[in-house]
Amino acid sequence: MFGVTEACISQFLKRQKAQDGSTNSQRTGRPRVTDRNDDRNILKTSRTNPRLTAPAIRREFFLNSPSPPSVSTVKRRLNAAGIMGRRPVKKPLISEKNRAARVKWAKEHLNWTRQDWNKILWSDESKFLLFGSDGIQWVRRPIGSRYHPKYQLPTVKHGGGSCMVWGAFSGSGIGPLHRVNGIMDKHVYKDILQNQMLPHLRAMGRGSVYQQDNDPKHTSLFVKDWFKSRRVNVMGWPSQSPDLNPIEHLWEELERRCANKRAKKCNEKFAQLLSEWNQIPMSTIDTLLNSMQRRCQAVIDARGFATKY
Repeated sequence: MFGVTEACISQFLKRQKAQDGSTNSQRTGRPRVTDRNDDRNILKTSRTNPRLTAPAIRREFFLNSPSPPSVSTVKRRLNAAGIMGRRPVKKPLISEKNRAARVKWAKEHLNWTRQDWNKILWSDESKFLLFGSDGIQWVRRPIGSRYHPKYQLPTVKHGGGSCMVWGAFSGSGIGPLHRVNGIMDKHVYKDILQNQMLPHLRAMGRGSVYQQDNDPKHTSLFVKDWFKSRRVNVMGWPSQSPDLNPIEHLWEELERRCANKRAKKCNEKFAQLLSEWNQIPMSTIDTLLNSMQRRCQAVIDARGFATKY
């Protein structure tokens, strides 16, 4: 009927009988140190506190055990259940008040159309290192070649300096990119608003809205009075919400474009940034603005906690 030998059917039936518990099949090798109850407790302990290491789980659960399992055994039980040790993603700490504000903002803007988002001028500041990157970098190397120059990551003292910039964009495309000299306070920010932001916002037409985060220099009375005197509409923004601001991904795009370019001075670095900034295509802007509905929905689904964006 099945086109196999009788021996194949016989072996299959024997295995089935053993799995049903009718026959005690003999196992070869060393018996397991932990039973099913121990395995469940290992997983429960890890799920209760994901930051516990394998040695900590072993000490906490098998403290009074006469023959505790090894750390390697605890790791194998966790890995077998799909619980792997991973580097946690870094996200802002969001208070309960800010979580509620984030959900409220997301619900209010969930059904906005692309035409609505086109009226927003998104802005932010970002820092770019002159030498290398402050992100995590990986290299694949053969065993024993850790100190080979080919597989090293060159560094310089004090990070080699950095270049701070302020930038903005809207639905019509890339906006201004301005280099920030020295420390950025409310007075420096006001000058940027006056000379960089305001002309671009006026060019966008009536009904345009300026977006900024809740940095203290952005929300100072000095800056608020300036907005009021210039009749600039400022979008209300929930605190600790970089995942709702698409310009964060624009900074990542700019970082990737300048990843292989080194600069000795800040002027040289800013020239590289400005050149790549002006070459960012409109398709990237479209992708970012078209993601706003998904961003809002993700915040609602996460009940205000940080999302993947």
